[in-house]
Amino acid sequence: MLVAERQEKIIALVNEKGSVRVSELSQLFNVTEETIRRDLEKLESERKLQRSHGGAVSIKEDTEAPYFEREIRNVKEKQAVAAQAVTYVTTNDRIILDASTTAWYMAKRLPDVPLTVLTNSMKVAMELANREKITVITVGGTLLRKSLSFVGPQTNQTLELYHVNKAFISCQGVHPKQGISDSNEMQALVKQKMIDISDNVFLLADHTKFGKQAFSRITTMETVDTIITDSKTSEEQIRDFQELEIDVIRA
Repeated sequence: MLVAERQEKIIALVNEKGSVRVSELSQLFNVTEETIRRDLEKLESERKLQRSHGGAVSIKEDTEAPYFEREIRNVKEKQAVAAQAVTYVTTNDRIILDASTTAWYMAKRLPDVPLTVLTNSMKVAMELANREKITVITVGGTLLRKSLSFVGPQTNQTLELYHVNKAFISCQGVHPKQGISDSNEMQALVKQKMIDISDNVFLLADHTKFGKQAFSRITTMETVDTIITDSKTSEEQIRDFQELEIDVIRA
């Protein structure tokens, strides 16, 4: 395979998956990791991708996918993460669930026990509407139709009125150096505020999110206490986060 052909295939793969690792590309194209690193350096200089820790990420413009599309992506993995996350919820907790599909799967599994749930998600609120013992507090704001959630200054101002002991937050990208990020800037700002008002932060992220850097940064990894991910996440993917003394749980 010609060098130019390999590099074109690398660009296509990065754009399709969002992020790839050097080791993965080395095996796929049957060349050394050093060769792949040179390819990535050249492609980054041409502004065709962005190098990341151990790989590369796409620089295509990120937009928030409609809820119905996200709802059917990596369903088994998200359900496993959600089921594990529910085990960290105890009676009388005050928790935040964001507007992610993983948070919705988590809401579906919450038992009907005394809890207070703060959310900006219409889907989460509707799921919990019939749980008699759960107090649901929704924050208003500007409705994002794609995600069926509320964002904006009014949302953040309302969040400032509360304090919770646990927040369950998802994202589009998880990077040991760049932190956690999201495709939508307004969602990222809401998640920042959710983290600010929480004692403990649980990051819900399936294996496809690791090593990826999305458009809008939410926060650094130092603010995350526990990462809950699925069984497909490799030891290599989570090693850097364990070195940051973050608990990483694989469901």
